[in-house]
Amino acid sequence: MTEPPAESLLFDVAPPPTPVERLLHLADQYTQHNDALDLLLRATDPPSDAHSASAQHLATDTQSAIKAIHGERLYESVELTETVTRLKQLAFLARASVDLDARAARELTTLAPEAAVGCAVTLAGETRRRRWAAAPAPDERLNAVHRTALAEIACGHIVASSSLGREFTRSREPKVLMSTLRSLETKGLAERTARSAPAAYVGGPPLDRVRLTSAGVTALASVIDAPPAGPRTAPGTTPRPLPATAQATTRSR
Repeated sequence: MTEPPAESLLFDVAPPPTPVERLLHLADQYTQHNDALDLLLRATDPPSDAHSASAQHLATDTQSAIKAIHGERLYESVELTETVTRLKQLAFLARASVDLDARAARELTTLAPEAAVGCAVTLAGETRRRRWAAAPAPDERLNAVHRTALAEIACGHIVASSSLGREFTRSREPKVLMSTLRSLETKGLAERTARSAPAAYVGGPPLDRVRLTSAGVTALASVIDAPPAGPRTAPGTTPRPLPATAQATTRSR
């Protein structure tokens, strides 16, 4: 059997994830870990160390994400330093949870998905400011509602279920409607993992966790720091929000 030329194989190799994409994947891993712990805590006589391997894996992957950020060799800034520090804290908490019982371990990683997404937002902004010409083009399929929904999914805020033949979503504010979820699923940007999230009430059935697909991660990474509408602008032309103290001073004038 004749093997294809070596150069033809290059087109079959997917590019490695960007550091921003790695952080969005990391947020999903923390959400899955938290969901598994929630289901474990509702089980009868669960093993005390069932979460340990997952927690250790999370700590290792968080450290890998930090190395990937360092590998970008971005100029130091307060925002970038705080992002790396926050990720180091996540790695520490994940590692610390290895030796705790499931209930205590769950508390340490509760806010990890949102923290990882927040780090992705900051890193995307810092990368775009320094390397604007090489920044990914925003996915044109996404309107403001889609962008918000993808971000909420990345944070682990969306579950889906059905009752009496009617599907519905459960989410925090801003609400993500079932019609929006179906639109994202049609575009191949979101999917549901059946019965992987804790029930909405004691004794209820597990819910379906809504997650980003690989394409959804790439799409969100391209817009996670971008303005909601309008053409792309050069670095520094998009006004940053004023600090709370400055806003108060402005309103008092």
